[in-house]
Amino acid sequence: MHRAHTAFSLALSPMAHKNFATWLLSSNSSQKLIKATAAAAVRTYNSAAAEPFANGSTASYVEEMYNAWLRDPSSVHTSWDAYFRSNSYVSPPNLAPVQANTLPLSAFNLGGAVSAAPDSKTIDDHLAVQAIIRSYQSRGHLASDLDPLGILTREKTVCKDGLARRANEDVLRQHSGFLFGEQDMERQFKLPSTTFIGGDEASLPLKEILNRLENVYCNKIGVEFMFINSLEQCNWIRKRFETPGVLNFTPEEKRLILARLTRATGFEAFLAKKYSSEKRFGLEGCEIMIPALKEIIDVSTELGVESVIMGMPHRGRLNTLANVCRKPLNQIFTQFAGLEAADDGSGDVKYHLGTYIERLNRVTNKNIRLAVVANPSHLEAVDPVVQGKTRAEQFYRGDQEGKKVMSILIHGDAAFCGQGVVYETMHLSDLPDYTTHGTIHVVANNQIGFTTDPRFSRSSPYCTDVARVVNAPIFHVNADDPEAVMHVCKVAAEWRATFHKDCVIDLVGYRRNGHNEIDEPMFTQPLMYQKIRKHKNCLDLYADKLIAEGTVTGEEVKSVAAKYENICEEAFALAKTETHVKYKDWLDSPWSGFFEGKDPLKVAPTGVKEETLIHIGNRFSSPPPNAAEFVIHKGLMRVLAARKAMVDEKVADWALGEAMAFGSLLKEGIHVRLSGQDVERGTFSHRHHVLHHQLVDKATYNSLQHMYPDQAPYSVSNSSLSEYAVLGFEHGYSMTNPNALVLWEAQFGDFSNTAQAIIDQFISSGQSKWVRQSGLVMLLPHGMEGMGPEHSSCRLERFLQMSSDDPDYFPPESDEFAIRQLHDINWIVANCTTPANYYHILRRQIALPFRKPLILCTPKSLLRHPEAKSPFSEMSEGSEFLRIIPDRGPAADNASNVKKVVFCTGRVYYDLTKARTEKQLEKDIAIVRVEQVSPFPFDLVKEQANLYKNAELVWAQEEHKNQGCWTYVQPRFLTALNHSRDISQSDEQSTFSNTTTTTTTDNTNHESDTDSDSNSDKKSKPWLSRMFASDKGDTVATATSATGEFNAAKHFDLKNVRHDFNRPAGDAAAPGVRKTKTGRKISYTGRACGASTATGSKAQHIRELNALLNDAIST
Repeated sequence: MHRAHTAFSLALSPMAHKNFATWLLSSNSSQKLIKATAAAAVRTYNSAAAEPFANGSTASYVEEMYNAWLRDPSSVHTSWDAYFRSNSYVSPPNLAPVQANTLPLSAFNLGGAVSAAPDSKTIDDHLAVQAIIRSYQSRGHLASDLDPLGILTREKTVCKDGLARRANEDVLRQHSGFLFGEQDMERQFKLPSTTFIGGDEASLPLKEILNRLENVYCNKIGVEFMFINSLEQCNWIRKRFETPGVLNFTPEEKRLILARLTRATGFEAFLAKKYSSEKRFGLEGCEIMIPALKEIIDVSTELGVESVIMGMPHRGRLNTLANVCRKPLNQIFTQFAGLEAADDGSGDVKYHLGTYIERLNRVTNKNIRLAVVANPSHLEAVDPVVQGKTRAEQFYRGDQEGKKVMSILIHGDAAFCGQGVVYETMHLSDLPDYTTHGTIHVVANNQIGFTTDPRFSRSSPYCTDVARVVNAPIFHVNADDPEAVMHVCKVAAEWRATFHKDCVIDLVGYRRNGHNEIDEPMFTQPLMYQKIRKHKNCLDLYADKLIAEGTVTGEEVKSVAAKYENICEEAFALAKTETHVKYKDWLDSPWSGFFEGKDPLKVAPTGVKEETLIHIGNRFSSPPPNAAEFVIHKGLMRVLAARKAMVDEKVADWALGEAMAFGSLLKEGIHVRLSGQDVERGTFSHRHHVLHHQLVDKATYNSLQHMYPDQAPYSVSNSSLSEYAVLGFEHGYSMTNPNALVLWEAQFGDFSNTAQAIIDQFISSGQSKWVRQSGLVMLLPHGMEGMGPEHSSCRLERFLQMSSDDPDYFPPESDEFAIRQLHDINWIVANCTTPANYYHILRRQIALPFRKPLILCTPKSLLRHPEAKSPFSEMSEGSEFLRIIPDRGPAADNASNVKKVVFCTGRVYYDLTKARTEKQLEKDIAIVRVEQVSPFPFDLVKEQANLYKNAELVWAQEEHKNQGCWTYVQPRFLTALNHSRDISQSDEQSTFSNTTTTTTTDNTNHESDTDSDSNSDKKSKPWLSRMFASDKGDTVATATSATGEFNAAKHFDLKNVRHDFNRPAGDAAAPGVRKTKTGRKISYTGRACGASTATGSKAQHIRELNALLNDAIST
């Protein structure tokens, strides 16, 4: 305040402004208006611009005399004093442009005497009023009436004028002292340009100013926006909330709100009546969310949006599907019936399922597409998935500003502030390659988590404070005031359409039941739920209000409710006729026409013409066309030269092989998107897809975007330093269009574990749960190269553990063996050793007639390994991906004399071949690379084992024994070697020791054909019946060592439980003991078990590697 007063005084000083005549009041002004503005906004206009309109020196002399008269009337001649007092002096005209937020002094009427400057009290009072206005705008939300239960509602404060107001010292702070008393309430104050409470009025009495501010900022809406660093945006929000009459609704609008609220409430009541003991995670206490979402969609549709993609947790999901998306009610009710599925997949609980609907918006009479993305119980995990799907749909529509496609994210209050992925997703909102041009976040604020009070679940005042980091305005609103909610939703939709930035709607309600409908909330929140039990629901409160004001009658309210209940009853009756549920009815991302007309067992060729490879290679190794002007780093010039040399030699290293895969797909019209941390250059400085001008900022060149004139777009995007959100984003992106190759690369493979929820809940199980396919590729740098525990292993074992192929089942051998395996698996896990195989497996992602995620271990040292190169012949027409790469040396030519076959995967192959060469054992030891680890190549492993009939079989890996591939491949090797496998207690006779070599053998068991036939009826029993065997002989009992038959078990003994029940559909139950055919064994060679992925000591790493090589490469 002192600073503002000083600035104001200086503005009146003739020493500060010699040409002060431009501030004179007009001589014909007769009205006396008391006006003020903030001192920070006071600017004086320089009269120099007006000087040409006066007679030079004369105008200057008059101004000097006037300035002296203003300072002291007695200092000038009495004639000048009389002249100035007569108001006959008019200031020279001024052509200087008026600056923003400035007013000339003529805007003030300083009281009775024109000759007198405003006194300090007048200045202070005007500045105080502006400070009070700003206090309401900045902190009025702290005193707003947001809690429907009244638990957090603050008491009103009696001000000095005797009136009670919500704005207390938390809002006004030191400015509350400027409310002098009732005598000041009628004083007129000029309203500054930073408020719109006056409407068309330029000034208001202080009392009216306070009342209007109180009604805007401390009523049922609390607005947080003054932290936004854009004056335009702040003024935009002020205008939407402060303009008088913005909350006035027509009777038709009120009846529409009532009808929608009736449907939302009626749906929950119907489910509660029909399925009282079922979990449904209803919306009771926040039913207004349904009309709120519909209002957002209505306004957005009117503003041009054609597609809305939504993500939400389980609470309120069924209601949203029914009343927002208008999914047929009978399909929703069928989910409660526990019916068998008519299609493949494990399915999911009803409140996790998504949907996709195209319908007519009856309010705007425009078509709209609505998608609710399926989600797991992991709250907020769906957020980045929705954003990626939205971004992809915008991309394919050419919607570069987000005017046609938008996203809505619905959150719970505890999760919104508690889950870190919210913060990660928020930080994608303004990144050029990740923005969706504004997301509307709706928080269904129950004021409680599962059982935890907000005071124990967050440190911030609001659950929405995370939105402040991206300058998103936050609109808190009392969920029991439907009209306030509708206004906030309208503003949010207009904000998004205007500025294309995020905003947050905080619907402050309550949760009428417990966490779910069969939960007892009184255990932990007794006082809150005592209030809830007595509290009327929102529909009753609003209906009473409309009846009282005469908008509707009580009969009309009952009629609307009865009509919707009849609709529910008809759908309920129809649901009873259903015999199966169909998962495809709940698909959130349909791929229209993709599967039609395709042979599901035919893979398109992945090799291309050699001319295409040469063309791509030449373009990829060339500088920009304007190379003379585009200054490239000298080191990159050497990289480009080395690439050109490889193209001339018709060989490719890892980076060139990848570029050829991308380039050939782009040529075929396939969009390629590569995303992740540092992917433009590559973590290991090998990719260099984006060249940077060394002298011009932001001047770049990407050769893969300029391969062919009609190619598909290529996008390579450095992401924020996030795995969880970015991987989820790319997964969502991959869901939208099957004809695109979407890749996410981890900086190091093990960093992917911070995105484990996306991997577990979406990528590995998405098709099984939600019939949703994805061709996403995860590139995970992997290799034990002495870089320490955190930069070595991508935790390959975790991905293999989640693979769904049966370790004990050898599929029927046929020409379609490989494609059938891919069709049935949930994802593909590979560890390639050659650029050619990397090239083919990337192209195979598009060549497949279906889509599967690909988990690909990528190399580090092999990126520049002189032997890790592939000739063009292995990528040209007629070539294909090799699931296994057999030994191609002297050992293969003399297979019968080979003493040992070492199976391996990944970069350790090159260490093994080097050690074999050094020991001159090329004829005695064959090394076979398993390139595709899952689904396991049973047929090719069997073929290699039969080729080397007399050889010892060894699996070598660089990872520790309890990590890497060993635990996955061991049982599958036994199945491949023996065609069938005994899983009884006596199956595996393993020798364990502290050494790094362990042998596992399949013993040959004997079972008479008679016994087998007599037990055939027992084999067909369900697996639970066989597990809990009785002593009456009616179920299979445990096997004895003498006969192989099953004895009665007197108690449940885990030792006697069989473990081979995961058999393919239609296959008979596994027999108690199965015969083996060959008795071949597979041995392990590698590091012993360890807790860490790698040692932090380089010397220790070298010792462990040498031990591995010595064990593996020995006869």
